[in-house]
Amino acid sequence: MRINNDGVNFILRYEGYSSTPYLCPAGVPTIGYGNTYYPDGRKVTMKDKRINKFKAKDMFFVVVKKYEDAVNNKVTTTLTQNQFNALVSFCYNVGIHAFSLSTLLKKVNKDCYDITIIDEFLRWNKAKGKVIEGLKNRRKEEAAFYFTP
Repeated sequence: MRINNDGVNFILRYEGYSSTPYLCPAGVPTIGYGNTYYPDGRKVTMKDKRINKFKAKDMFFVVVKKYEDAVNNKVTTTLTQNQFNALVSFCYNVGIHAFSLSTLLKKVNKDCYDITIIDEFLRWNKAKGKVIEGLKNRRKEEAAFYFTP
């Protein structure tokens, strides 16, 4: 599966655009639409040059494939498009390693319609041990997106 326009727009809305590098709440240098590294694998640094929206979107579309592949490879049940979109958004934000080890993934693989999956989304609302309002909101919306027919 691949994310559709609804999934792309969801991620872009939550990631936002930055032409210059900044430190995300987890303290990681980030640029464009939430990119922490470039398509060639180089990590973003705080000294990197400014990028425009076109370059940022190009980077996003190259990098998001890695997260789509991770969801496709780790999920063993058949998902709806919205379930897939929500999981790619989650994975894009928390990273493949965290997604792979999450109870969220375990529950999805056991029963992708288990209503307690909502709770698993909501648990991922912290950066550096502090609850972040933006992450709380994103997780609520990801959970709602996941369960939207």
